Amino acid sequence: MTERRFTTAAAAALLALALAAAGCSSKAGTGGQGKEDAQGVRTGDGITDKVIPLGVLTDLTGVYASLGKSLTQAQQLWAKELNAKGGICGRTVELTVRDHGYDPQKAVSAYTELEPKVAGYVQFIGSPFVAAVKQRVETQDKGLILPQAWSASLLGSPYVRVVGATYDVETVNALDFLLTRKKIAKGDKVGHVYFEGDYGENALQGSRYAAEKAGLTIVEQKIKPTDNDMTAQVTALKKAGVKAVVLSAGPRQAASLVGVAAAGRFAVPIIGNNSAFSPQLLATPAGPALQKNYWIASSTLPIGSPEPGPAALAKAYRAAYPKDALDNGVAAGYSAGKIFEEVLTRACKDKNLTREGMAEAVRSMNAFDNGFGITHDFTDPKAPSTRQSVVMQPDANTPGGLKVVQPATASEAAESFPFGK
Repeated sequence: MTERRFTTAAAAALLALALAAAGCSSKAGTGGQGKEDAQGVRTGDGITDKVIPLGVLTDLTGVYASLGKSLTQAQQLWAKELNAKGGICGRTVELTVRDHGYDPQKAVSAYTELEPKVAGYVQFIGSPFVAAVKQRVETQDKGLILPQAWSASLLGSPYVRVVGATYDVETVNALDFLLTRKKIAKGDKVGHVYFEGDYGENALQGSRYAAEKAGLTIVEQKIKPTDNDMTAQVTALKKAGVKAVVLSAGPRQAASLVGVAAAGRFAVPIIGNNSAFSPQLLATPAGPALQKNYWIASSTLPIGSPEPGPAALAKAYRAAYPKDALDNGVAAGYSAGKIFEEVLTRACKDKNLTREGMAEAVRSMNAFDNGFGITHDFTDPKAPSTRQSVVMQPDANTPGGLKVVQPATASEAAESFPFGK
């Protein structure tokens, strides 16, 4: 998922809105407090004898509507499957969905509305919005959030837990892929086209770090999310003599960048972060070039992988939503659901279904495999759950449009990347 630009003033206004909403709330977070049920299980906010309610703060009508739909439907499928197996602690999991349309005020308002009613959030799209409520979550609400965003700015909280590698580490792994495949070498110049704001600038930190380690030179090209024509960027990078390009932007920019480069006979390898691809791109004029000279790094196997987890999910998703296309939002949403399922299972075993109980449960997960190619370690809130990335290449013959070319791998540079410095 990509991130849009928020100025310092806008971010401050958003934070003020979140804190004002917290001040107006009639409830102080219960944290580790809670009542006991007949089996001696302590329960917290929103949980009844029959239901564990979870919030889904998504985008169904804004710039990430397609992603939000896939994420949400995959999580609804997960909840249905979980409840068919008996749920957790004798309770069914119930998802309450709110569409914020990628609007900051709607996002904070939706969070404030659901906060007293749910035990946690299995989805929250938009790192600026998650960041806006992070202080409130840590000091008062203490509900577990698994955001669908990978900015390093979200690290450090025991309640907001990044699932997968952050953009900086993902970019380090992307450049290592190009190096190990001998597509670039020490001394080369590498272009980096990136969105202004959290997403792109966090990814840029990764490319700068990898370049320092590998003896590369980064040629930077900052763009806005509204910049859809990459002709100027390709021209500048070609003139600079770069041997490869990293793209930290969206699918539209990917199609333009790869297409313009191919048309200009600028056949350098291009690799993007996890959100810089959509299977719909394969039907555009850039489709052939994408399949030849473009790669994507991500923290989950693609939905078209033949491995048991993605294969079973693809079959179940097609049955549940026969009119909807497969994409990697399906895999990301479902795998986040499986992680939350493990959290609830452990909290139930500890007889502590309070918010603090869930935070303790997630911190106990040091090697959790959710079936999508990555082993997650949540013991350190200051780090993402993994430093590994899967590298994929567009392929029109694969469901979801991506095939794996390198399994989950953490480069030496990714392993040494210094978070928080």
